Amino acid sequence: MKIAIGSDMHSHTTDVVVDYLKKLGHEVHEYGAITGPPAPWPKVAIEAATAVATGNADQAILFCWTGTGISIAANKIKGIRAALCTDAETARGARTWNDANVLAMSLRLVSEAVAKEIIDAWLQPVGERDAEDNACIQYLKDFDQ
Repeated sequence: MKIAIGSDMHSHTTDVVVDYLKKLGHEVHEYGAITGPPAPWPKVAIEAATAVATGNADQAILFCWTGTGISIAANKIKGIRAALCTDAETARGARTWNDANVLAMSLRLVSEAVAKEIIDAWLQPVGERDAEDNACIQYLKDFDQ
């Protein structure tokens, strides 16, 4: 899977996540401070989310201090459903019930171990959705047009 990963700040957590994704066999495309100097969170989010929206990446994983700003900015891109997740069950639910395609995490709250748990849940194959979940996802897609 091609995964865009971005952060406004470089940290040990971002390094661990990049290494972990590569170890799992994913193709990683890096944005923002992960590959260079600190970058404004809206710019990082928009660049990585655009990669997902245009098909240049299958998913994105984004970080900022709280995770909130980067998720708000990513959600400005048509076709993006970014979810701020601080635990594995929230990540699993975001993928299953919301068809989220961008994972946002907080550099302040999420440890390296928890980040790996969240990513493992996020990357699990999504099972069959019920009619209500499908209707909600379709409603969002129609609204995005």
